[in-house]
Order: sequence, then C-alpha cells, then structure tokens
Amino acid sequence: MALRFYNTLTQSVDAFVPADGRTVRMYTCGPTVYNYVHIGNLRTFTFQDLLRRWLAARGLVLDHVMNITDVDDKIIRKAMEQGKTITEYTAAYEKAFLEDAATLRLQRPERLVRATEHIPAMVDIIEGLKQRGLTYESEGSTYYRISRFPEYGKLSRIDVGGMRAGARVDVDEYDKDNARDFVLWKARKDDEPYWDTALGAGRPGWHIECSAMAMQYLGSTLDIHAGGIDLTFPHHENEIAQSEGLTGQPFARFWMHSEHLIIDQTKMSKSLGNIYTLRDLLAMGYTPEAIRYLLASVPYRKKLNFTLDALAAASASIDRLRSFKLRLETDRLPDSTQAGLLERTAEALRQFEEALDDDLNTAEALGAVFELVRDANTGMDAGELGRGNAGPLAEFLARFDAIFDVLRPTVAEGAISDAEVDALIAERTQAKRSRDFQRADAIRAGLLEKGVVLEDTKDGVRWKRK
Repeated sequence: MALRFYNTLTQSVDAFVPADGRTVRMYTCGPTVYNYVHIGNLRTFTFQDLLRRWLAARGLVLDHVMNITDVDDKIIRKAMEQGKTITEYTAAYEKAFLEDAATLRLQRPERLVRATEHIPAMVDIIEGLKQRGLTYESEGSTYYRISRFPEYGKLSRIDVGGMRAGARVDVDEYDKDNARDFVLWKARKDDEPYWDTALGAGRPGWHIECSAMAMQYLGSTLDIHAGGIDLTFPHHENEIAQSEGLTGQPFARFWMHSEHLIIDQTKMSKSLGNIYTLRDLLAMGYTPEAIRYLLASVPYRKKLNFTLDALAAASASIDRLRSFKLRLETDRLPDSTQAGLLERTAEALRQFEEALDDDLNTAEALGAVFELVRDANTGMDAGELGRGNAGPLAEFLARFDAIFDVLRPTVAEGAISDAEVDALIAERTQAKRSRDFQRADAIRAGLLEKGVVLEDTKDGVRWKRK
C-alpha cells in the first residue's frame, strides 16, 4: 500500500509521494517560547515525530524544518513586564522546550530555526508583495490586502464574502472565522523591541515569520506543512496568501493538522487549572514513555481525551510489551519453528505497516502489535514457540519501537546501572543457595525501591525497570 495522508487542502486522503520522489521537504510549526509547552502542544509535536519516523521507515529522506517563534505579541508583552530583552526572556523557554522534546524522545528536525534570525528574509518577502500590489501601509505598518488574493480561504474554507472592505487587524492572533487584512510589519511602538529595516523601524507580524523560514530552506513549494488544527485559520491561511502571493506557486502540496487534546472531556484552560506540562506529569510519577504512548495511541485527526486513568493504562500497555520482549529474550525456547506463528508474525507486520501507511492510523497499528503479542504468549505457554520464531518476533518489535519508541525504560540520572543490578541478582542467588533468605528478600526489596522488578522463573531470574 502506498503512503496516504489526509490533506486539509483537498479535504481527502491522497497518495503521498515527494515531489522529487525521494526527499520530503517538510515544515512543521514549532513552539512559541513564551512559557513551558503543555501536553496539547506535545500531542502535535508527537504526531510530527511519528510522521517523520514513518516517512524515514518507508525509505524517504527528510529535510525537516521546525521554527522557534521567539518574537510575537505575547513574548514582547511578557519580556517587557519582566524588564528583559526578547533573547533573555525566550532563552530559558527555548532550552526547556528542547529538554522536554528530548525527554519525550522527539527526534530533532534537520533544521531548527529562530524567527529573530530571519528578519531580512521577512523584509524581502514583504517588499516583493508590495511590488505585486498586495500590501498597503497605515501609520507606518504594512498590511496584506486579502481582497487581492482570490484564493484566500481555500485551506480553512472560511467565507470572506462578508468581509468589510478595509477591515484590518494588528494583533498576531485574532478571532476565528473573522477574515481581515493582517499585519505583515508593525511600526515601532513605545518601548517595544524593534529592527531598523527598509520597511522602517518595527518588527514582523507572526504570520510572515513562517513563510520566510519555510521558503528560505525548502523552496517555493513544500511537500508537507504540518501543525495543530488551531493554526489552520488564520495562521496557515495567511501563510498561503503571503507565499503564493509572492511566488505564484503552490505553497504546500499537503497540509496535515492534528486535532485538539482535551482533559477529562473538557477543554484545557487556565481558569480550570487543567493545563499540564510534561514536567507536571513527571513530577506526579508518570514516565516519559507512558506520556508518549498515550499521545501517540489515538490517530492524530481524532480528538484525544487525556486522563490520568488513560496514562495508567498506557503504562500497563508498555509493561505488557516489555514483559513479552523480556520473555522472548530470556525464556529457554525449543530448537524449532512453529510455521503458523511465523505466518502470523508476517501478517501482523503487514497490518502494522498498512495501518501507518493509511494516514498514520496508530490505533490500528497498535492493535496489530497487541494481537500478535497475545498469540505469541499463548504459543510460549504451550511450548510451541521455538527459536526460529524468536528472531522474526524480535524484528517485529524493533520495527514497532523504531516508530513508537516506548520499550526502552527511561533511566533517571543517578539510577542503579545494569551491571549493579546483575551483581545484586548474583548475590541474591548465592544468598538463596546459602539459605540466607533474609538477605535475598532484602536485595529484592532494595531493587524494587530503585525501580527494578525481579521475576523468578523456571529459566532463571528476569528483571526489568518499572
């Protein structure tokens, strides 16, 4: 089955092949570094990570650009409140985002680029739009005249028929379903940070930033532009108007948007106090793998209801997979091959890959994994699973984990090492032989306190990290 993704632009699931047949030129909207990212943001970033991993798994080369928005209305307001420069204010939150991304095992894009380092490129685009008659000035600021771009609204399907002529907006974010001329360059105001450019002293509007960074590195037409569903309008709609208004070329062939994350069936809001950051959840004792698993488990175009019970269930699912992997590695298997299970493994792999080919259907992909694990465990229990089955099953788990990346436990800084665990298990085994059961029990309890679980089996002692 060929790769197929839902394209917001066409509102259909379309076959995907990069324009050059090999390299995926992909731009994804990154964080606005005015605060810590929350799990709603992380749901989108996890989707983007799964997407790039699956594209690579299908043999494609990634040229992935993600932006860091380090100048916008919120950043400037908060930096000024704290008496800091933009760079001073955003540096801490950019660092925190990169730490959170690494903790959640999000792969680094090929290019991670800051808006403030691309001001000249933004100015060039605005001047080009001016030459094409798509802008006008008011009180030193430059605005995009959307009435001059007939295709405005084609991504979000917004109706611009009722737009009041000349209505414009200066703020970066504004009401949904309210089409207005938007600001490209804001004139210097009061004590706000500014840049001296050919457009005058001022700073860029939010929307022009992504157009400039995307086209500078990926050219006029991207293969994929991805982000959260909340960015469809006005942000992505405005990106299209700016970019296509300048080049006359399609800005992105595929637009992919992840749906909202809600908390206990309720929208996240500060007033309800139900906004979690990754750091909040880690402090509550949940692992990065459980959080990643839950964020990945629901297909990206469906709303994800995030609950603490669901996090606990995610932990249990990972534990089941790890236990199977450990059993596969440590059980004494007969020197044989069960042909039916060999065929079942190949079928599960086909189902797994076809599910991800089909618009990243992670729920169906996980279903294929757990059905195979159930069948393989049954085969082990019956003594039918042989060494000839272990290799293909291990390869299947590796294929799964190259995308979902949850089987490897996170080892906390200062945690007990594998070598230390093995030494203590050897000491415990000797204590049991010497009938020093008090010492053996103490070792087991001590390891459990350090997050290491021992399991005595007929084939010896197995251990895993919680």
